[in-house]
Amino acid sequence: MKDLRILRTLATAFSLCTSRSIPALLRQSRTNTRCLSLSVNEKHQQSLSKTNSHVFSCLRINVIGQLQRSLHFSTSVMAKSKFEYVRQFETPDPCLPNTWIVIRLDGRNFHKFADAHSFRKPNDERALQLMTRAAETVMSDFRDIVIAYGQSDEFSFVLKKSTMLYSRRASKLMTHVASQFSSSYVFHWAEHFPDQPLQYPPGFDGRVILYPSNKNLRDYLSWRQADCHINNLYNTCFWALVQQGGMTTTQAEERLRHTFSADKNEILFSEFGVNYNNEPDMYRKGTVLVWKRVEETVMRTCRTAEDPVERQREVTKLRKKVVPLHTDIIGDPFWEEHPDILEGESF
Repeated sequence: MKDLRILRTLATAFSLCTSRSIPALLRQSRTNTRCLSLSVNEKHQQSLSKTNSHVFSCLRINVIGQLQRSLHFSTSVMAKSKFEYVRQFETPDPCLPNTWIVIRLDGRNFHKFADAHSFRKPNDERALQLMTRAAETVMSDFRDIVIAYGQSDEFSFVLKKSTMLYSRRASKLMTHVASQFSSSYVFHWAEHFPDQPLQYPPGFDGRVILYPSNKNLRDYLSWRQADCHINNLYNTCFWALVQQGGMTTTQAEERLRHTFSADKNEILFSEFGVNYNNEPDMYRKGTVLVWKRVEETVMRTCRTAEDPVERQREVTKLRKKVVPLHTDIIGDPFWEEHPDILEGESF
């Protein structure tokens, strides 16, 4: 009876961790014992008692073992539950190896967002600086990003060919960069727009593009910078006609229809005295983010050869930091000055 009470206690504990039926196991044991009792005579009662004791001992050991194994339920059974088959529906999306991974983010419906937050036309330096600040945060968190380029409401991030970040899964890379950029944009908003409350959260869509060669990558970045120049020249001329020339937006659009770059430059210079080449580089060329080793002065507790006593001192050290540049990246000089950006392959 004592053994049965022990087994019932163990069975109760075991039933809390697993759905396996211990009472059935106990009933089977009692049945076996009863049959064994009927098949022997009184002479063998002592032997039977020993046999029963042995049966209960084995059963108790078995239940205890199962109870101990059940304690690992959360790490073994749950990790391989019957529901795990749903993982078969996930689509693997690794990026091709040995390719440049470019993640480009674009503001979602940013014309409406700019109007709602009174962005200055044709360029709002605060908004561009905020975009750069958010991009710097992304680049600092993802050290495999070797260069980034941004203009207007877009930013492109280039991960090195050899990166194994998130096993090169496109969805992981794109969503992490997009979410980090978006949250940073909101987080730093008040620093750049202290007098303009954020009316509603902005959104950024993202895409992943793979480029096999250094030339392909350079051509992509050249395309984005050329796009910056084309759009900014148009916007500068358009808003000059509206803000200074007194035209409506419809009239300004019609005036600029079918014009070339030379025509727009002529309109700016002859009618408004604006030399487009003197416009800020950030507007005309966009923003390039690169890694540079810069000297940084920090306070540290240390001793020197002249003064063996530990005290707070200024210490200068070199560290890698994300640095914004407003420069031409279409020609060769930039790439010759930053040979560490491109890996291996000659172009």
